[in-house]
Amino acid sequence: MSGPNPTPLAERRCVRCEPGTSPIEDSAIPGLLAQLPGWKVAEADGHQLLTRTFKFKGFMPAVDLVNRIAPIAEAEGHHPDLLLGWGYLTVQLWTHAAGGLTDNDFILAAKVDQVR
Repeated sequence: MSGPNPTPLAERRCVRCEPGTSPIEDSAIPGLLAQLPGWKVAEADGHQLLTRTFKFKGFMPAVDLVNRIAPIAEAEGHHPDLLLGWGYLTVQLWTHAAGGLTDNDFILAAKVDQVR
């Protein structure tokens, strides 16, 4: 699903993934991560995910970020897992249909960075 694409991640659109979609090759991850400072790839429940924790002074700034992320996720048809607490918001992305990471995860991460 991943190949070299010169268009910046934040300018791309998520594509619909069907069950059986293949995750991206591990070799593509470093180049994509290089475009997303602050994000990292982690392993959870047997699959890779893209994650970033944003820090805040208080609860409501994190809620405000959730409210900016939600319409983007809905428009892209790709929804992150959001863990909200006092002083932080953790965003986790992975493509369930692929059982791991796809270009969609990196595209949505770039869009999240634009509204943070």
